[in-house]
Amino acid sequence: MSTTPQVQAAPQISEIQIGEGAGSLFGTLVTGSGKAANPVLILAGSGPTDRNGNNPLGITAQSYRLLAEALAVQGVSSLRVDKRGVAASAAAASSEANLRIATYAEDARAWASKLRQETAARCVWLLGHSEGTLHALLAASHNEEVCGLVLVSPVGRRMGDILREQLRANPANAPILDEALRIIAKLEAGQTVSAQGMHPALLPLFRPSVQPFLVSMMSIDPAQLVRDYSGPVLVVQGTTDIQTSLADAQRLGEARPGVRVEIVDGMNHVLKTAPAGRAANAATYANPDLPLAPGLVERIVAFIRR
Repeated sequence: MSTTPQVQAAPQISEIQIGEGAGSLFGTLVTGSGKAANPVLILAGSGPTDRNGNNPLGITAQSYRLLAEALAVQGVSSLRVDKRGVAASAAAASSEANLRIATYAEDARAWASKLRQETAARCVWLLGHSEGTLHALLAASHNEEVCGLVLVSPVGRRMGDILREQLRANPANAPILDEALRIIAKLEAGQTVSAQGMHPALLPLFRPSVQPFLVSMMSIDPAQLVRDYSGPVLVVQGTTDIQTSLADAQRLGEARPGVRVEIVDGMNHVLKTAPAGRAANAATYANPDLPLAPGLVERIVAFIRR
């Protein structure tokens, strides 16, 4: 007897908006088919990173688009969004100087509610990547619309400590390192720094308009947020990530009992397979044709289906 192979229905793609006028935020809903699972809200990392995982500073890896498509193949719906001030949501930020970490957390809460309404789900998962893990942790606090958290390439320590490590890790920063460390110390103390006399190479990172946001971030201890959140938490970290480290993931995993930590061998910060060497690793940031690291999506789907 011959059997007819089952053809999986193509995912449905919809453009979603919240807000009105210049304050509107925009995202893409990908509706998966097959076995039901609660949907996932994908929250982008730092800087002007858009809903697809791209960034005008040279990142075109399409990591979030690939993630959404892979989740849909597994039957999991997802919503990925342009942050306030980025891409289609650019007009929603009147001034960079007015942005705070709490701004993005409030937007994440609004998107979670919108996703739950659009999918008629009981609750939604928040998947934060890099800095987006902080947005997810803050948005999940006392929020019954959230099923749980998936923290990928997470910020596991205070931001000041991570910036110091990243700056020290690059030998090219030697001429500006002392000045950068002094600026970080000021920001940690809640003080802003004048741009007058600042080395031009430090202005992209510490420009005056972004300093209030950095101050708001540096006051947060991610491990404490994990301790304060009682829902299920999955932490996923790659072994060749040159921006966040195994130490970040381990610190969150040790924050309280019940946090699951998954290590993906060979995965870097843009969720691709990459060598540990900085130059070859960074080259993957501009390659949209590389697939996601094997095992990443399977680990996420297995966790949220538990």
